Order: sequence, then structure tokens, then C-alpha cells
Amino acid sequence: MSESKDDIPFVLLDCHDESIRKIDRALMETGETLTLLSNSEVLTQPGKGSGRFVADLADGPTKRALKGTSPLRSLLVVGSGMLNHAQLALVDDEGKTHARADLTVLTPDGAGRTVRLVSLQGLRGYDKALAALSAYLRGPAPEKDHGIADLVDMLFPEHESYDPKPETVIAPDEIAYDAANDIIRTHLAVARRNEAGIIADHDSEFLHDYRVALRKIRSVISLFRGSYGEAQTADLKRRFSDLMTPTGRLRDLDVYLLGRDAFYDLLPESLHDGLRLMFDIFIRERRREHRKFVKLLESPQYRIALTELEVLFAQGSRPEPGPEAAHPAQDYACGLIWHRYRKVCKIAARITEETPDEEVHELRINCKKLRYLIELFAPLFPRGRLKALLLPLRELQENLGLFNDYSVQQAALQDFLAHHPLKAQQDERAMATSIGALIAILHQRQAQERARVVKSFEAFDSPATRREFASLFRRKGA
Repeated sequence: MSESKDDIPFVLLDCHDESIRKIDRALMETGETLTLLSNSEVLTQPGKGSGRFVADLADGPTKRALKGTSPLRSLLVVGSGMLNHAQLALVDDEGKTHARADLTVLTPDGAGRTVRLVSLQGLRGYDKALAALSAYLRGPAPEKDHGIADLVDMLFPEHESYDPKPETVIAPDEIAYDAANDIIRTHLAVARRNEAGIIADHDSEFLHDYRVALRKIRSVISLFRGSYGEAQTADLKRRFSDLMTPTGRLRDLDVYLLGRDAFYDLLPESLHDGLRLMFDIFIRERRREHRKFVKLLESPQYRIALTELEVLFAQGSRPEPGPEAAHPAQDYACGLIWHRYRKVCKIAARITEETPDEEVHELRINCKKLRYLIELFAPLFPRGRLKALLLPLRELQENLGLFNDYSVQQAALQDFLAHHPLKAQQDERAMATSIGALIAILHQRQAQERARVVKSFEAFDSPATRREFASLFRRKGA
């Protein structure tokens, strides 16, 4: 056996949502080398990955193999340790090699297990020797076969997995009140898991997931009518609104900066100077908004408010129940979803090319509420049937979301011009010209998207979809 002289420090990298682990791969950084492990191959390329986005890596086999990961998620350190390479050879009495093995030993910094990764190489005519070496290295029959996805649990058992869309377990005989408490407790934990990432500013998705978790909680409070008492509902609405409100401008700026390339693509290069001036202002404003929000997250008032909410929804605590609290969860879910579905159909049927923007926005909001209800109560219904319903609903939502984005962006850009005059007249003219052209294009895109909304609703409102909604959610007598 030959062995490397020195241990090499390594760090295991993944995105916060563990998107690399979920595709049965593991990304390691050792010095100036990135190594991607899978159950069938090892890919390497020069470079560092910690704190960077996959899109920013140098071109190479590792980057190409990670093309399916989110471009919005940065690579973060899951854990660290020391790595040692060794080569083994199975030789006979005459010194002839029958089989070889490359051995990588990973020793974590902390309480995890040392892990050995083995790559075997057989030589022609020595199949039995290869099988014998494999059996020797595997040792006694393990309780289970481990794959690359198990590396994190073995090396870093204290690492907590993160799921941005956890599914709350709801029993069919559970009452609406308990279901509401369980869902709120689940998503409150998701929001809290994103606080450190927001403060560190690793990527914009931490704030996005934080907001989605709070939005789902607010949907439960407003849509689960009667689960809580009137005073309790009003109090919860106020408390979660107070948490959500400070995130609005920071998220808007994130969205603008994430879409910077798309804005540039909409205008000819001769108008790019004005956009650069605008985005420079956005970058400075985002720094200020981020510092302000971090100060809030680190304040005693915020910590007390979140702790009080966690205690209120902890197992055994009792928020004030309402008149529908004891309603069986499944029957309650059917009533809520059926009512919201009928409302969506009623509004959508009125949408034409002349419909005011406000009614289109109302449709978007009700589609979002319908989707949240279906996703929140998903454990109570057949997964495959729900998936078939959610697909056309998501397509309709995507069109409505673009329509809303174009509308909001036009208003925001007009407001930006009014409140951000530049000292240099030449710069102000350049920015006004670029933004004016951008507003005109966004207006045109909004009109096109309105037509797509009508077509998307036609697909969503198919006879098969109507029958499926009625079969799953319509109660007798409804």
C-alpha cells in the first residue's frame, strides 16, 4: 500500500436547500481543486467554490455536472475535515498485481465517523482477485448499503437538513384547529432556519424562503376561518404582518438586481448607460436596506416576538380556538378548497382584453390562495391526483405573476424617476430615456401576458379538471 505523506484539509459544500445532495452527489473543495463525487464517477476541476454560485465557477466537468442546481443558491460549507489518499494493490507471491484500489479517507472535524471511499480497478483475467479485494474492503455485511448522499449524515451527524417546502403530517381524523397549529409551527421553523443566512447575506433565496414561510402562515390564519377566535385571529394577523412588512423593499431590490441582465436585454446597447445609473442606485439602496433588516433580526424585540410565537404554537400550547376549531380537517379542507376554486373560476370567466388590471390581480391573489390551500392540505389527498391539478394551476399562476410583475415594475420605475433625480443633467436625461423606453416595453409585455392569461385559464378550466376538483373536494349538498 502506498499512502500520501500529508493529510489535506477538505470542506464539503452544498447549497442551503441541499440540491447537490438531492441528486446523489457530493462536492468537496481541497485547496485549489473542486471534486464532485457520485456513486459512479469522480469529476475534478481547478478552482474554489465556497461562497460562490455554480454559474460563477470556471468551466469544467464539475460545473457542467452541476448545471441542474439553482443559479440563485450559493455554495456553503456543510462541514470540514482532513483527507488522505492511499493506493492498495493485491499481489501474489511472485509480486504480480491482480487488482488495485484507490482509497480516500475522510476524517471529519468533530463527532462524525471516518469514511473510506474506495475505487476498484480489476485487471484482465483476475476477476476472482477483484471480488476478493472488494469483499475484504467492505468487511462484514453492513446493515445497509451507503451511497454518496449518506456522506453528510456519516461525516457530520449534527448537520440539520433543510427543506424549504416541508409537508406537515395531517391525519384525516385531525381537527382543523390542530391542523392549523401544526402547519404554522412547521413554517415558523422554516422562517427561523433562514435568519442566519439573511444576516450573512449568502444569497437572496434566504430572504425569499423566509417570506414564503411567513406568507403561508398568514394564509392559514386568514383562510382557516373559524379555527381561531376572532380576537386571536386579529392578533396573529397583526403580529405576522409586523414581521413581513420590513422585508418588502429589500425583496423588491433583490428581484430588480436578479433581473438586471433581462432588463439590459430588453433595450439596445445605446440605452444601457441609463440602466447602469439606475442599478448603481439600487445596489446602494439594497446595502442600506439589508443593514436595516439585519439590525432588526438581531434586536431583542425581534427575538422576543419570535420566541413568544414559538411558545404559542408549541406542542401543548393553546391559542384561542374558534367556532370551527373542532371541524374534521379533511371535511374542512374540502370546503375551503372547493369555495376558493369556485371563486377563481368566477373571476377568471370575466377576464377579457378590456378587464381592469385590478381584477386580473384579484385573480392572481385567489389562485395563490387556492394553491396554498391544496399544498397545505396535500397529505389528506392522493398525491398523484393533486399533482395533475396543480400543474395547470401553476401555469396560470406563472402568467398572472408575469402580468403582475410588468404592472408593478412600470409603477415602480415611474416612482423611481420621481424620487431619484441626479445632479448631472446629462446623467438624469440618460436615465430618464432608458427608463422611459423600459416602461414602454413592459407595458407591451403586460398586454401580451393578459392574452396568455385567458388561454391559460382555458387549459385550467378543462372539463377533466372540473370533474377532478368536484370529485376530490365537493361535499354533498355543496
